[in-house]
Amino acid sequence: MDSASVKTFLLDVRASANSLLSQYEPLVLVSAPLFALLVASTLQSAIHGLQEKGLKATLLGFFMSFIKLVPGVKSYIDAEKQKVVDKLQSGGKSGRESWRTELPSSGLGVGVIEKMKDEKSKDVAWQGKCSGAVYIGGSEVEGHFSVINEACSMFAHTNPLHMDVFKSVVRFESEVVAMTAALLGSKKKSSGGQICGNMTSGGTESILLAVKSSRDYMKTRKGIKKPEMIIPESAHSAYDKAAQYFNIKLWRVPVNKEFQADVKAIRRHINKNTVLIVGSAPGFPHGIVDPIEELGQLASSFDICLHVDLCLGGFVLPFANKLGYPIPPFDFSVKGVTSISADVHKYGLAPKGTSTVLYRNHDIRKHQFVADHLVRWQVPSPMSVTEWSGGLYVSPTIAGSRPGGLIAGAWAAMMSLGEEGYLENTKNIMEASKRLQKGIEEIPELFIIGKPDMTVVAWGSNVDIFEVNDIMSSKGWHLNALQRPNSIHICLTLQHVPVIDDFLRDLRGSVKTVKENPGPISGGLAPIYGAAGRMPDRGMVQELLVNYMDGTC
Repeated sequence: MDSASVKTFLLDVRASANSLLSQYEPLVLVSAPLFALLVASTLQSAIHGLQEKGLKATLLGFFMSFIKLVPGVKSYIDAEKQKVVDKLQSGGKSGRESWRTELPSSGLGVGVIEKMKDEKSKDVAWQGKCSGAVYIGGSEVEGHFSVINEACSMFAHTNPLHMDVFKSVVRFESEVVAMTAALLGSKKKSSGGQICGNMTSGGTESILLAVKSSRDYMKTRKGIKKPEMIIPESAHSAYDKAAQYFNIKLWRVPVNKEFQADVKAIRRHINKNTVLIVGSAPGFPHGIVDPIEELGQLASSFDICLHVDLCLGGFVLPFANKLGYPIPPFDFSVKGVTSISADVHKYGLAPKGTSTVLYRNHDIRKHQFVADHLVRWQVPSPMSVTEWSGGLYVSPTIAGSRPGGLIAGAWAAMMSLGEEGYLENTKNIMEASKRLQKGIEEIPELFIIGKPDMTVVAWGSNVDIFEVNDIMSSKGWHLNALQRPNSIHICLTLQHVPVIDDFLRDLRGSVKTVKENPGPISGGLAPIYGAAGRMPDRGMVQELLVNYMDGTC
């Protein structure tokens, strides 16, 4: 076809189009593309919602949004939510009314210590009564407590940010990381011999750093610009924080019938944008170790990162394994594991605010220090390593100044206990866990959730488990209420070893009371937990929690 023919054809097409459109109003012609764009945008949002939440949750969300447009409905829902928030806050509101809101006109001087002792005396009796919280055994004024207290005090004014000044604390951090890595497979040939890492302020910061490093590492390797990560429902809420902070799409997939990460379900969610999958050893809710070996094989086959959350198990599982307990593989000896988080302030018996993040090699850890948009050129990041008008700035974690006293306390904990101390402690709490499980199984109305691998035991009931929890609370026990399924758990520590029989006696009594007199007790939270569990709109549950937190500070 020559140029003249093409020109003629185009003129004919224009004439036909003009003739066809001449019957429409100019306003219609202008608004039609805008309307089509609006429809396309709505469809895109709907498809995105379906992909992210599923059909049921998406339809429910649309329904709730529509219902709230009805006059009076939104105000009614808000009023009902506020009633729940007020109920949740009722225990602490009256106490906060006397809290100080400005500096005293005259300082208390050393008298402040007496004031602090007075305030401390008003705390609840937590010794042996709390799930987790305090992991060190015995009295807090002697034994291991006193060692940690003195170590923290001795280095309370140090800051490892000043590496040339506080060389002792810098060494302590390096040795804590190295000793933790040795527990988690760094000495095994399969680890690759390059395990490295840093100390952090806690499990959440360790997880944040591991997620950030994995994201940027995969951006360098594969050029992924719209990162996604996949975690089981049982994974810690810190991953939700990480997804928001680092702009990562998060997929939470249901666990399997054994309450472990469902490897097949995770595999179905892997795509070209996946940078990270996650396993826990154990998961916080039920104390069950995910199938780390299978997850490692999956990560290796797709060439993506695998983070293992050992915040709870890092200082139990290695010793339980040595003691002969049937512990499945969980550390860097598993091919495919690229990073691990392990808290020293839990079963490591270090002061609160001490954790570690570990990486399989330096190539991954480098991305902890490098800005994601500059990662290809290894340019220093303003987050942690940079040059500015104040000089050269180097900080390995999210925090700038870091408390040297806590680092020293972690080093003191590990050095004072040694391998023998940790083995003895692990044996004591693992045996306490077995005794507790046996006692729960002997109560007909209760059943254990899954098969706990460690020292977290969760149980459900054929009576209202949240009412049981309320009665246990009235007896001074502080447990954790869980959902999916409704249950409660206790994270056993050395504080619980001497009181297992007392706990089981009170648990039997609480179950008996609920069975004989069902119904919520005055001031209990069972109705709220039960309602939250049954509430189909999960967004509303989140709104409740946000409103509750907003009113506590």
